[in-house]
Amino acid sequence: MFNNKILTLYSYAFLSCLLVLVACDDTNRAPDLTEDESVTTNESQEQVVEDPTLPESVLQKWDQGEDVENVQQILNKLSYKVESLGTFDEYTTWAITDIQLQAENIVPTGIYNEETRKFMETLLDEENSITPEEGLALPSDAYLYEHDSETVENPYDVLALVNKEHALPGDYTPEDLVIPNVRYPFTDDLPKKQLRKIAADALEELFAASDEAGLELYAQSGYRSYDRQESIFTSNVEQHGEEEANNFSARPGQSEHQSGLTMDVTSPSVEFQLNISFGETPEGTWLTDHAHEHGFIVRYPEDKEDITQYQYEPWHLRYVGVKVATEIYEEQLTFEEYMEQKSN
Repeated sequence: MFNNKILTLYSYAFLSCLLVLVACDDTNRAPDLTEDESVTTNESQEQVVEDPTLPESVLQKWDQGEDVENVQQILNKLSYKVESLGTFDEYTTWAITDIQLQAENIVPTGIYNEETRKFMETLLDEENSITPEEGLALPSDAYLYEHDSETVENPYDVLALVNKEHALPGDYTPEDLVIPNVRYPFTDDLPKKQLRKIAADALEELFAASDEAGLELYAQSGYRSYDRQESIFTSNVEQHGEEEANNFSARPGQSEHQSGLTMDVTSPSVEFQLNISFGETPEGTWLTDHAHEHGFIVRYPEDKEDITQYQYEPWHLRYVGVKVATEIYEEQLTFEEYMEQKSN
């Protein structure tokens, strides 16, 4: 009898412990979800991925960031096989140029701007159609990725590097040449008054700023055709010999003047000549310190002849845009050094 009571007490105790354990387990267990509740929970845990949108900011070669990546994703939708890595590389520059050349009333520059954005939006809305390479043939891998092509295969690119290793095509003539409203030491409407529109607008701003500083700049020589440069180089060779001429005069195709992005400037203090002493004039020293504020660089700086392969030319201004010009100015680079730094 005693043993039976003990067994009964043990049984009650054991059952109580089981009930407590079950209760604890039910307390910690998540409540059962209905099918609708389960779907809602799973959806809330998924990351929402928004479709890329075309940014409103102006973008150009070597820019980086989310805006660039969005442009690249849109280019993929338009059948351009651009890697969406967030760097505005040579391939992206080509794709933007190709689109601009197929649009109406857009100046081809390789720069993503408001006009380009609006046109790309119409393409996405299927109001227009576009086929890659109909505007500009796809450059070679040597040009896009290796940067050692002897030919500038996208001459429309505002940041195209033109020098003794990279020549413009002989038949290239900029489509948007205009005469900037600045001073010239001559009155005839010669081709050398011209610049591409983007550079001409910037030159007008530069001259206005120099006027405010009490200076007197004159534009001496802008655009030159391939044939005109051939005549100039041949004449310099006849006068000075080929070796010496090659230090200060470009062979045809290798001249930045053919790009329409370069203007030689001068002043009355040097009798409107293009010589090294211009760098010591008030106009020359002002340009050294302020040209970048308006998108220009002194293309052939002093003590950099081994890199540019041309003598110091304080009068030779090349348009590259304010962002790039400022970076080159602050880091005291040549254009060659800047391009090499960015492409590596």
